[in-house]
Amino acid sequence: MTNPITPSDKEKNKGFWRSLITWALLALLLRWFVVEPRWIPSGSMLPTLQLQDRILIEKIRPRVTRSRHSHLRRNDVVVFSPPEQLIALGYDPNAALIKRLVGLPGDVLTVQQGRLLRNGESADEPWLLEAMNYAMPPTTVPKDQVWVMGDNRNASLDSHLWGPLPEKNVIGTAIWLYWPINRFGPIRIPEEAGNG
Repeated sequence: MTNPITPSDKEKNKGFWRSLITWALLALLLRWFVVEPRWIPSGSMLPTLQLQDRILIEKIRPRVTRSRHSHLRRNDVVVFSPPEQLIALGYDPNAALIKRLVGLPGDVLTVQQGRLLRNGESADEPWLLEAMNYAMPPTTVPKDQVWVMGDNRNASLDSHLWGPLPEKNVIGTAIWLYWPINRFGPIRIPEEAGNG
């Protein structure tokens, strides 16, 4: 003889499904609005990030800073949607790219003798392994835009080639490397590197 399902069993089942749906919705909201996993598809951020690294990006600060007409910090590693210049060259508008933010609105940037100069002073960039093998004329970063460059400067398609990035294109800031496990930990910005 089978046991009939009682009203209290039905309520427990409803409670279980409500809880499951609630947690699933919270997980989706967390991913869409707070933290999102990403992977590194190219070598433009070597040596900081390797090909196929898995990282977490936080997505709150770019939204909050935009709403307050404030800015992200220099030296942040940012994930962003391709600007119009790259979309015109065939980039998928839904793709996500990753670079280091090196210039804020109003900064004057130039590359001379293999080094990035910001507002007339050499930028402290301890993550670079080699000097840049190109020059860049002085450029002022426009209002509501930022300048991004890969850490592997000589193999990076970045602002020195396509220009400034609208702040609104920034999706989030890389904060944590979770794979491979032997490099698990925060994506650090050296303390001696200046912030904006």
